[in-house]
Amino acid sequence: MAEHVKVTEEEAREVAEESRESGWDKPSFAKELFLGRFPLDLIHPFPRPGAEEEARIEEFLGRLRSFLETCDGSVIERDARIPDEYVTGLAELGCFGLKIPEDYGGLGLSQVAYNRALMLVSGVHPSLGALLSAHQSIGVPEPLKLAGTEEQKKRFLPRCAAGAITAFLLTEPDVGSDPARLASTATPVDGGYELDGVKLWTTNGVIADLLVVMARVPKDDGRRGGISAFVVEADSPGITVERRNEFMGLRGIENGVTRLHRVRVPAENLVGKEGDGLKIALTTLNAGRLAIPAMAAGAAKWSLKIAREWSAERVQWGRPVGEHGAVATKIGFIAATCYALDSVLELSAQMADEGRNDIRIEAALAKLWSSEMACVIADDLLQIRGGRGYETAASLAARGERAVPVEQQVRDLRINRIFEGSSEIMRLLIAREAVDTHLQAAGDLADPKAGLRDKAVAAAGASRFYAKWFPQLLVGTGHAPLAYREFGALAPHLRFVERASRKLARNTFYGMARWQAAMEQKQGFLGRVVDIGAELFAMSASCVRAHAQLQAGAPDAAAAEQLAAAFCEQAALRVDALFDKLWTNTDRTDDRLSRDVMAGRYTWLEAGILDPSEGTGPWIAHWEPGESSEENLLRHIGTDKRVAS
Repeated sequence: MAEHVKVTEEEAREVAEESRESGWDKPSFAKELFLGRFPLDLIHPFPRPGAEEEARIEEFLGRLRSFLETCDGSVIERDARIPDEYVTGLAELGCFGLKIPEDYGGLGLSQVAYNRALMLVSGVHPSLGALLSAHQSIGVPEPLKLAGTEEQKKRFLPRCAAGAITAFLLTEPDVGSDPARLASTATPVDGGYELDGVKLWTTNGVIADLLVVMARVPKDDGRRGGISAFVVEADSPGITVERRNEFMGLRGIENGVTRLHRVRVPAENLVGKEGDGLKIALTTLNAGRLAIPAMAAGAAKWSLKIAREWSAERVQWGRPVGEHGAVATKIGFIAATCYALDSVLELSAQMADEGRNDIRIEAALAKLWSSEMACVIADDLLQIRGGRGYETAASLAARGERAVPVEQQVRDLRINRIFEGSSEIMRLLIAREAVDTHLQAAGDLADPKAGLRDKAVAAAGASRFYAKWFPQLLVGTGHAPLAYREFGALAPHLRFVERASRKLARNTFYGMARWQAAMEQKQGFLGRVVDIGAELFAMSASCVRAHAQLQAGAPDAAAAEQLAAAFCEQAALRVDALFDKLWTNTDRTDDRLSRDVMAGRYTWLEAGILDPSEGTGPWIAHWEPGESSEENLLRHIGTDKRVAS
């Protein structure tokens, strides 16, 4: 069993800080938004693939669509397994090498193509999307493309492209979003390393051929050490898949618990350098996170289709339900937000392909905002469908009705707010990047360990920065009545974004001035700052995309403009509400109440229920005092009859 790693809050922060990309060599549209600047030229004109690339994309998607039409998602849902022939068919089409360069046996397609493929595949069943994205976005291919040696690429990438399934092993039973406590070890031995540890929630790990494993190399004997990344053969001696996990959704996902016991890995399988593991993982996720917006946008499109058909067909009180105001509001929200989701996805993906901009904030915002909005859309669709939304597709079919799996979609989408960084963690990660300029300007003011003298010197430097920067936030282009007039009916919405961007930067400054180093603890404030930025990014993407469609004379250009305008009206109301909540909220009350709850002050509220930990089976019951999650998990593995063989 791996030894538990105990770290202080300060040590955890240092690990996270060392792992993030600290430089900004390229411009970032979203970063500028948080600083009160609106560099429209970074996203306008709306970037699109070239004609040749678009033709390649459509040719591939046509072949993919033909295959997917032979697949039945209800089979995956029923059996909680992806049929082998589905995996084989995807491999034969090259889906496991979509973004792998052609020199290494892949298709060499773009991020835009990859996203559109994921959207199609997830339309059969989202477990198929999870299979491909876990392999391509965070599995072996992307880390090797970014940090692998030429020898590693030649050795592993052709296998990945041909269908060798890969998985990413970072999370542990007691380690989630705090990698500083990573307990898995990589002990140096002759010719390589020996890996020990237990990994949890290993998507694709149950069936993988290759693994990317994060483990800690000791720092003794003058070694750099630290958390490092290794490519590991899944059939290596000492690797055991202890369990295939089961979830409320994604019933076909091959996700499990993997134990590594004295697993020998040759030195040439180290990706990058010792200690680079987390940085490689975070860099991989810059583009890898766009897989979730792709699947979210696809789910939104499906929701719109079902909502449209049902609301026109279902009649109540003499009219289709879609003509009743309460339902019309939901349909309007679904349609407008669907357009915005598609716009954010296409913009972010094309920016990733072009490589002109740093998209670490854009990709994170796209993941956060898309996963949240897709869940709202699915919930609205369920409400529109009523009892038929709550009833399973299998039950509907048994009664002779159309088998529409709305309740399944609600279950399947929910994980996206947890996958690859929960919404709460995403807000903190984005906030850290959004306030980076402020932290640099503040210097020792933002360092809780700095002395009074250092803080005084830092205050003088910060004053010089803010004396130049802050006045620029008072008046800008958004106050000019004719600004952005080339955007026609969308111009007022872009003026709103510009004004709101400056307002957001001013409020962030007020927060820095008020709390200084303590601002990183104000998670409610920082979360709302990020949510405002996400809405402004989505508004910008929608307006610029609709304008591009108008300029190109697209058949649906007028409808696109209407959708973009409607979305901006809805988003502006959310932005205004978030601004109000920056300073008028119950954060202090909630924090105090939470501490009292955890201290057991309100246990009397729990009277009158059955204790869910009693009499419900060995997996939940019999938790030993002082026992860690890892110890409990390992003690029960093999005793639960549900453990996969």
